[in-house]
Order: sequence, then C-alpha cells, then structure tokens
Amino acid sequence: MTSLFEILMLILGIAKFFIIVHFIMSWLINFQVLNVRQPLVNQIWYGLNRLLEPIYGPIRRVLPNMGGLDLSPLVALIGIYAIEIILRNNVGFFV
Repeated sequence: MTSLFEILMLILGIAKFFIIVHFIMSWLINFQVLNVRQPLVNQIWYGLNRLLEPIYGPIRRVLPNMGGLDLSPLVALIGIYAIEIILRNNVGFFV
C-alpha cells in the first residue's frame, strides 16, 4: 500500500508541474515573449489547455467573474496542496 501512496503523490506532483508551466506560459504569451503562431509553442499551449481544462472548468464555474483575472490555477494548486497534506497526515492507512 505504500506504493499506492507514492503513486498518488507522484500524480499530484506532475499535476502541480503542469499547472505551474501553464501559468508561466500564459504570462509569457501575454507579454509577447512567446508567440502562439510558432508551431512548437502552439502545440504545447494547446496540449496544456486540453490537459488542464477538466481541472479548471469546474473551478471556473464556481468562482465569480473577476474580469480578465483567472484564479482557477491558484485554486487548483491550493486544492492539490490540501490533498497532499491530507495524504501525508493519513499515511498510516497506506502502510
């Protein structure tokens, strides 16, 4: 059962990584450091959007409209950290 705990922590770590990369990439695109017309940037951006939309979608429906500010990545990261804390505090169930 310890391996199940490690696998869950790995999945949460990968999700955190993708959310942070998506967040940084959105800033670089908005400040025109990256151009979405470049094929590689476009493929990465499109792939990250498709990968993270199932996470962001329900959060966006719950959060109020903040104009141009999207807080769904922040809420998703807080949720992931909360799940990690819960898993670490209950590691006894996995041993």
